[in-house]
Amino acid sequence: MKVGIAFANAGPFGSAEGAVALGTNAEAAGFESVWTVEHVVYPHDYKSAYPYDPSGKMAMGPDTPLVDPLIWLTWLGANTSTIHLGTGILILPEHEPLALAKRVGTLDDLTGGRVELGIGVGWLREEFDAMGVPWERRAARTDEYVAVLRTLWSGNGVSFDGDFVSFDEVSSNPKPANGTVPVVVGGHSHAAARRAGRLGDGFFPAGGGDLGELLATMRQSAEEHGRDPDSIEVTGSGEGLLGDDPLGAAQELMAMGVDRVVVPAFLFWADPAGSLAEFGERIVTPLSGI
Repeated sequence: MKVGIAFANAGPFGSAEGAVALGTNAEAAGFESVWTVEHVVYPHDYKSAYPYDPSGKMAMGPDTPLVDPLIWLTWLGANTSTIHLGTGILILPEHEPLALAKRVGTLDDLTGGRVELGIGVGWLREEFDAMGVPWERRAARTDEYVAVLRTLWSGNGVSFDGDFVSFDEVSSNPKPANGTVPVVVGGHSHAAARRAGRLGDGFFPAGGGDLGELLATMRQSAEEHGRDPDSIEVTGSGEGLLGDDPLGAAQELMAMGVDRVVVPAFLFWADPAGSLAEFGERIVTPLSGI
């Protein structure tokens, strides 16, 4: 089983030195990937409910540094060799897709095919309003933007005609190292699960007691769209790895269809070198064999 680190670009790891400390020590400890989070701006008086905490609020304030995920991953990629570089997640409808295809393709090319593009539709309406991005139909915009990215990566002189984006015979280079970048659909909802089944290379729910239901929804959606559910890589919460029986917890998740688990970066803030090495020896290495 693969083990990754989530919320990697926050806190002390958001700095230049912190990113290198995280990346190099995580790579040495056997972690497979790191995953970033994103907010372009922080609306001070937001009413939108944060879906991943009972308080409805993010665990950050207006002055919390939250570095740009793609720039941070570029820095991390330049200072590592093998660890995968994931956005977990990028708020896709907030990004102009032609420019995004160029940035992600460049990053993947420069890092030898290590990018995993985790995407979501977004939950913070006030952020969309500040950026001038329509809140309505953001899900449809997300689906179309995925198609735009894949079209631009598929060849030269490509064309696209959609509801939000149209272009005729354009090329975007460099292409991703392996021809495309895996698109991992994030979100702990049945809508996200259906999207993952319909068009995702992966599915990244946040975790929780209804994980089995979400995975069933994802698999049903995949089958309805003529896709193999087993080809969709599932990333889940590694909270169970922090208990008394991490191997047993991992085996339970694998039996549900989970391929990768992620643990939060704040576990390693105090002592990156020591804590990552210890976690790697105690948990990551044994899990790599199952």
